[in-house]
Amino acid sequence: MISLSKQVAMLSLAGAMAFSGALYAQADSAAMAAGGDAQFVVKASAAGDTEVIASRLAAANAQSAKVKTFAATMVRDHTAANDKLRTIAQKNGFTMAGAATVEQQPDLMKLQSLHGADFDKAYTAMMQKDHQDAVALFNNESSSGQNAALKTFAAQTLPTLQHHLSMAQAL
Repeated sequence: MISLSKQVAMLSLAGAMAFSGALYAQADSAAMAAGGDAQFVVKASAAGDTEVIASRLAAANAQSAKVKTFAATMVRDHTAANDKLRTIAQKNGFTMAGAATVEQQPDLMKLQSLHGADFDKAYTAMMQKDHQDAVALFNNESSSGQNAALKTFAAQTLPTLQHHLSMAQAL
């Protein structure tokens, strides 16, 4: 049986994810209309938020010390990257997603219900896929973006994302 405090936490996350999904869809629609760099900002910020949310769940639900250490690195690095991206976005008039991706909300809900080795397996798979996608996204922006600040940000962040992918694959 799930404790009352855990039920409240799960309902809070579910409500936040539903609200954030609406925010993401609104930001993504505006970015699609603007194209290129604006879409990169939405996708990159949403991906960073997803990594942070999933990795905070790992602090409570993971069994493996390696997974917990990796998760702490993800929270630190993706929070810092999103802070840098936020500064660039604000200076250049781009809108951040402000939420996890709509596509990943079911994965986050699944992670919330898992514990121990089951959590570790699902979280590791999610981190591998997410970082493959992030490497592709940042590689594309660093080579094809129009905004110089975003191109520089993507190029500077890319090695960290590649390292995260290697770390996730080694878990």
